[in-house]
Amino acid sequence: MFKFLLKRLALTLPTFLALMLLTFLAIRLVPGDPVEVRMGERGIDPVRAEEMRHLLGLDQPIWKQFVDYVWGILHGDFGTSLVTSEKVLTEFAALFPATIELSFFAILFAMVLGIPAGILAAVKRGTVYDHALMGAALTGYSMPIFWWGLLLIMFMSEYLGLTPISGRTDLIRFSVEPITGFMLVDTLIAGDKGAFWDALRHLILPAIVLGTIPLAVIARITRSSMLEVLSEDYVRTARAKGLSPFRVVGLHALRNALIPVVTVIGLQVGTALAGAVLTETIFSWPGVGKWLIESIARRDYPALQGGILLISSIVVLMNLLIDVMYGAINPRIRHGR
Repeated sequence: MFKFLLKRLALTLPTFLALMLLTFLAIRLVPGDPVEVRMGERGIDPVRAEEMRHLLGLDQPIWKQFVDYVWGILHGDFGTSLVTSEKVLTEFAALFPATIELSFFAILFAMVLGIPAGILAAVKRGTVYDHALMGAALTGYSMPIFWWGLLLIMFMSEYLGLTPISGRTDLIRFSVEPITGFMLVDTLIAGDKGAFWDALRHLILPAIVLGTIPLAVIARITRSSMLEVLSEDYVRTARAKGLSPFRVVGLHALRNALIPVVTVIGLQVGTALAGAVLTETIFSWPGVGKWLIESIARRDYPALQGGILLISSIVVLMNLLIDVMYGAINPRIRHGR
């Protein structure tokens, strides 16, 4: 197992290096000058602009900037925001709980609906239920997030008035001290039931939008895994013994079918964290995704580099964790069989 872990870590290190290089170069291909953004396009003093470029290290050759960037990362320094003058890691830590909270409920929504939908589609294979559920899953997977989000806002918020449009809570009616950064937890700690239900209502639409694609993936994988298990001999034996369909499907088949499903769920957690950018922008959710979009507009190189690298690193580490867990569950994976 230790050898397997070392092998996976060795494969992960080049990924981190590639991430650092790609984020560094891609951001500098974006049109615009961060110095001009900070000073304003009108009335820029050339001398002052050169002084600021020197202060920010932007007058150095690209290779020197990259070496300094990597050196800082190795020492735990992800840079300082050009706009707020705050440490990037500090800003990220303050905003990341909002992204985690949104991603958690998105995956919870996907699991609660996706697993039963996949089971039902497998049990009712070839029927109208199977075609309808898998057709809905394919539709959900294909829908653009921004279009789906705007559609839900128009219907649920504007037309029916059931949910708020944006934000994490009503800042005018409720004031909750951010202890953990997780709004639902903080409202419970504060003992404010009104604020808790308001935060939960704000969470519904973003969680549905972000969880739609994972839901479709989980449903399809659950169906495929269940179909494979339902054709096994031990399932046919259980049916021949006269066991109830619930025991055959729920006890014998589902338990064995969940291994690939759990793997996919773990991968979808990383995908949800990385894919929250559009959802947070649509719903003005104050998380890392919205922060990155604003950093693009402000040409805030350190914030963009640090934020993208941190999110990407979390996704890579999540994939590594899933690989290790899968290797622990299935010894054949560790031995390359």
